[in-house]
Amino acid sequence: MTNAVIDLRSDTTSRPSEAMRRAMYEAEVGDDYYRTDPTVIALEERSAEVLGKEAALLVLSGTMGNLVSLLAQTRPGQSVVLADNCHILMNEAGGVSALAGLLPRPVPAPQGVIDPSRAEAAILSGSPLSAPTSLLCIENTHNASGGWPVAPDAVSALCSLARRRGLRTHVDGARIFNAAVALGVPASALVAEVDSVTFCLTKGLGCPTGSIVAGEAGFIAEARHKRQLVGGGMRQAGIWAAAGLVALDTMIDRLAEDHAHARLLAGLLADAGLPADPAEVATNMVFFEVPEAIMPADVFVRRLGEAGVVVNPPKGRRVRFVTHVDVDESDVREAARRVGSVMPSARRAAD
Repeated sequence: MTNAVIDLRSDTTSRPSEAMRRAMYEAEVGDDYYRTDPTVIALEERSAEVLGKEAALLVLSGTMGNLVSLLAQTRPGQSVVLADNCHILMNEAGGVSALAGLLPRPVPAPQGVIDPSRAEAAILSGSPLSAPTSLLCIENTHNASGGWPVAPDAVSALCSLARRRGLRTHVDGARIFNAAVALGVPASALVAEVDSVTFCLTKGLGCPTGSIVAGEAGFIAEARHKRQLVGGGMRQAGIWAAAGLVALDTMIDRLAEDHAHARLLAGLLADAGLPADPAEVATNMVFFEVPEAIMPADVFVRRLGEAGVVVNPPKGRRVRFVTHVDVDESDVREAARRVGSVMPSARRAAD
């Protein structure tokens, strides 16, 4: 297929499959507040099984999932160690401080990986003068680092540090299945040692809404309470939980296609004269900086939109292209052709 508008803003823009729509229409529902929605219960149990955890909880979004995970494992006035460019810190409206009452202790994370020595240096003690650190957060895949997957040994090293220093660990696994597919390991291997993990149903898995929180049964009980605190209690949520069950059965392995399409796109963009590198594409994201010699990044994005390729506004000169289930190989090739058409050399030739 080639779409009139090729939307590469995010994998959240995909639409539910026909199988999802049918499952949603036919879903058996109850009231999740009373724990009587059988489809929600089935999704939570299936999610816990896939991740190797005792229990799971359906929430409305990844941001809510991260927030209730923080609330359930910390107290206001404590601190949390996390990457300086992670989603929790940069893209969740300040909830880590405004709602959880935590002091962020950001550390650099090249390619999304926090060095344990730097993490340890950021830990605050229980001194009366400090905000004692109680939690260490990992993002996998790491969005701002190019959608880079964090390997099991790197996760294990951070979990070992956390245990030694008496901290709990949380993984923002919005795209944990992208990481698993890219690394060739089950998702459970990436979260075996962590205390809590979230993943999004709405990103690479293609569902219309929802995220999952998973961990020990006691943690999930507390997270359920915190979900209510932030207004996340639900009723007949089985209508959209049904799509999540379809996604877990049908959408994980196909993520490899998105990764291949992203690498193809990076190569084609490089051929068009842009500094994209397929070797730097690990999952479904292509990042590069638009050289000033070509044009300002905001002009580049605007001209792409006029050509029918939609991406998010740049951050500085950096732009991001995200592949997903609604973008096939023909779309990728057409998107690259349209990118080429807005390049200065193409515009001069047209004139």
